[in-house]
Amino acid sequence: MITYILLFSISLLTSSLNLLVIISISHFRKLHSPTNLLLLSLAVSDFFIGLLMFFHIVQINGCWLLGDSFCVIYHYLAYIFTTVSIGTMMMISIDRYVAICYPLHYNTKITPEKVQICVSLCWTWSIVFQSLNLMENFKQPGIYNTCLGECVIVINYIGGMVDLILSFIVPITIIVVLYLRIFVVAVSQIQAIHSHTAGITLRGSVKVKKSEIKVAGSLGVVVVVFLICLLPAFCLTLTGQDTLLNASSSAFVIILFDFNSCLNPIIYTFFYSWFRKSIKLIITLRILQRDSCDMDIV
Repeated sequence: MITYILLFSISLLTSSLNLLVIISISHFRKLHSPTNLLLLSLAVSDFFIGLLMFFHIVQINGCWLLGDSFCVIYHYLAYIFTTVSIGTMMMISIDRYVAICYPLHYNTKITPEKVQICVSLCWTWSIVFQSLNLMENFKQPGIYNTCLGECVIVINYIGGMVDLILSFIVPITIIVVLYLRIFVVAVSQIQAIHSHTAGITLRGSVKVKKSEIKVAGSLGVVVVVFLICLLPAFCLTLTGQDTLLNASSSAFVIILFDFNSCLNPIIYTFFYSWFRKSIKLIITLRILQRDSCDMDIV
């Protein structure tokens, strides 16, 4: 019962907080930056992951009562949103890498149009790839069930390895490498900021980068939390030890995996003043006022 209540609470909180992020970035024009567009894509995937947590409650005791077809659809959607979430995290890392390491080229290399194309490709790839990966399950839903009330999805070995490599190992490797590089550059910038021998020109250029470093730091927290929450589930998948878990351990891994989608907007609340301002405007219904989308909340 504690597990059910905890999952329900996380699901409700995840959906609500990410919906606030979606409304904020979509409504206020001042927030339509390349970085925020990536955060919007992440919030959309996290919002739907939050909704799917309700079905984790149904599956947690091992009995699925919603039919074989919906079982396949449920896993299909879960795979899509998880893949998109990881892909978006990788694009956020690339965005911060260019902003910190190549600040003079950022505005030309990273534009809203290019980000929209990348986000669209990420969603399209996830939908198409997972459709191919689960094709056999769609043809005959419930074919791998051994008894009534099971919800079993089987992916062939090649498809599973391709999914693991392209959807997890490659993105996580890119994220870690880029953020290590960002960390080195950020440390050098912070040293320059505190240096008493820096000239006026250098101070002017560093001051511009200081805000970028702050954004990179906040998004770095998002990425670290992301890795902490997702690594246990993927390590179990990689080692094939998930079948040895008992019910309580399995529930913990699922809760930790899903809880990441809830933590992201909480992190935004602490680091981004625009998110706190937008929440107040949304809750007080001031966004319904005329020309509210042009408010300067940055």
